Amino acid sequence: MPYFLISATHKSSGKTTITLGLCAAFTSRGLIIQPFKKGPDYIDPLWLTQAAQRPCHNLDFQTMTTEEIQRNVAWYSQDADLSIIEGNMAFYDGIDLEGSNSNAALAKLLKAPVILVLDTHGMTRSIAPLLLGYQAFDPEVYIAGVILNLVGGTRHEGKLRETIEHYTDIPVIGAIPRDPNIIIAERHLGLIPSYEANQAQTKINTIVNRITHQIDLSHLIKIARQAPPLPLVTREEIHSPVTLTPTVKIGIIRDAAFGFYYPGDLAALEASGAQLIFIDALHDSNLPPVDGLFIGGGFPEVYMEKLAQNHTLKQDIRNAIEQGMPVYAECGGLMYLARQLIWQDKTGDMVGALPFDTMMTTRPQGRGYVHLRETGHGLWPLRDAMAQPTVFHAHEFHHSQVINLPNHLPFAYEVLRGHGLDGQHDGIIYKNTLASYTHLRDVENNRWTQRFIKFIRQCNQQCTTLSSHPLCQME
Repeated sequence: MPYFLISATHKSSGKTTITLGLCAAFTSRGLIIQPFKKGPDYIDPLWLTQAAQRPCHNLDFQTMTTEEIQRNVAWYSQDADLSIIEGNMAFYDGIDLEGSNSNAALAKLLKAPVILVLDTHGMTRSIAPLLLGYQAFDPEVYIAGVILNLVGGTRHEGKLRETIEHYTDIPVIGAIPRDPNIIIAERHLGLIPSYEANQAQTKINTIVNRITHQIDLSHLIKIARQAPPLPLVTREEIHSPVTLTPTVKIGIIRDAAFGFYYPGDLAALEASGAQLIFIDALHDSNLPPVDGLFIGGGFPEVYMEKLAQNHTLKQDIRNAIEQGMPVYAECGGLMYLARQLIWQDKTGDMVGALPFDTMMTTRPQGRGYVHLRETGHGLWPLRDAMAQPTVFHAHEFHHSQVINLPNHLPFAYEVLRGHGLDGQHDGIIYKNTLASYTHLRDVENNRWTQRFIKFIRQCNQQCTTLSSHPLCQME
């Protein structure tokens, strides 16, 4: 199972463009490529998924144990020809002085060869001390090659190559010239998602055509084969327990407005006994027969008008919530369930099940990791046997805020780090609905999918004993 990690000396060096170009290039040559993305991220993995034609999985020190990271890489790589791990931020950057969650730490944990992407704009001879410093800073890291990006021309490339070959022992794997045609447009949360970008596959094809003849793909394969063998892992070690026969139906709203879902979370729902029913909030007129609903994040503000016009689906969802259907909503899902969404002097009527409004802001309200403690007021029971509040890590990325919030609603979480809803709380509870700005991840320390399914089953069981229960009256 050959693999390598791609990182960069600083943000916005073009590593995502290069990574997805490599994923697509190797895939087009008949190889099975398994992409990974370090950190909490939805958008880059969507692009990598499309480029590799295989779901990209996240590796995150803050939400996962080191053993869990190793097992996930081993499990998802076992039937691939090559795994490519894209880092986040700069190579040695992290949230603490020791860089315990840095790309370098991930490379050392996995013993992965590192390909360093260098933004060479305005640089020639200075590239040598930069690389020498990266090598000397942590001798345990193996920088196996560099890709020169934003190269100014053949003369510039020649100087860079000559300098690197003279002063270092790091091979140059490729050199990418400056090209505006391979830039992916961005908005307030990063790149525009691939499912939203017009002709996303055309953009990927353009990137492949521009960069692959500039990169030595055979050399990259040789570097990847230097990675040590990964351990054998069973499915039960990734998703426990595993239920072969679905016992509940969960509606997943997934479309151009709502696309932020971790593939591992959807797989965990299925492993715990859920049949997933995908719903398009932009085009589907009615809510299909489901036992529960999961609405992830996305960009509802961009599709505010179209969401507002789908009156019948909104009414179905509102009725289901009022009648007690279990619903879990994150960020964009929270905004969708509110009464109104306000953005750029425009207002759109949303589902209206939750008694508040949301408003987009010019600055991020919450961005990064959050530490939460359960209040005991959530939909599902506390996790440990002693029923003590549990602290866990998650993340948030939102440019909206809740307004006109009533005082009587309970919260599922107390915010210890981060912003959440108001800097102190997150996870609004209304009937059998939990709506939060926090994005959960189904990991060892927070098997939220199992708890959600268990709650849905409990609601269904009530229907078998209480004929007057509102859920029993739903078609």
